[in-house]
Amino acid sequence: MRCLNESIARQANKEDNCKGRFWEGRFKSQSLLDEQALLACMVYVDLNPVRAGICETPEASDFTSIQQRLQAYQEKAEENQTPSHLKTGTIDNNGKTSENIQLNTFTGGFNAQKGIPFDEKDYFELTDWTGRAVHPKKKGSIPDGLPSLLTRLGMQEAQWIETVSGYEKHFSDYVGQEARIRDAGAARGMKWLRGLRACKRLFSG
Repeated sequence: MRCLNESIARQANKEDNCKGRFWEGRFKSQSLLDEQALLACMVYVDLNPVRAGICETPEASDFTSIQQRLQAYQEKAEENQTPSHLKTGTIDNNGKTSENIQLNTFTGGFNAQKGIPFDEKDYFELTDWTGRAVHPKKKGSIPDGLPSLLTRLGMQEAQWIETVSGYEKHFSDYVGQEARIRDAGAARGMKWLRGLRACKRLFSG
C-alpha cells in the first residue's frame, strides 16, 4: 500500500505541477472477520460522499461502485433482461428445461464459502436506509421498517447506525464479533486489541 500510494501521489503532483503531501493520512489495513463487519465496511465506504455532503443520495455519488451498481441494476430492470451469468437451468416435472433467476450475491472475503446472504436490491435498500439516518444535513430520523438484511444478520437498528457513522472511531486492526477478534489477536500474539469494547457492544455474538 505504501508503494502504491507513493506512485499515485507522485503522478498526481506531477500533473498538478506541485509538491507536498497528497494523501490526507496513512492507509488503514483492517481484517473484516465476519459478515456483519464486511457489510458495515461496504456501507461505510459507499456512504462516504453522502456523509461528506458532496451529494444527497448514493446514486448521485459520482465515481463510486454503488453508483455503477445502481445504474447497471436500473438498466437491467428497464430492458427487462437478466444477464446470462444470473440464469440457471432447471428441469420441471415434465422433463422440460425452464429458466430460473439466481440472485446475485456479494461474497465475503474472509470466507468465500459462506458470503453474505443477500442480493443487490437488499443492499441498495440498506444503504439508502442508512444514508437517510446518518446524513449530516438531516435530522437523522430513521425510516419505519428495519431492512430485512439487518434482521437476517441479527443486528439492531441503533447498533447498526452507530457502527456505520462511527466506523473510523470505533475500529482499528480488526472488525467483527468479540470472539473472532480475540482469536485473530491470539494467533498474532497481540495482548492489546483496540476496538474490542466497541465490537462487543455493536456486534451480536
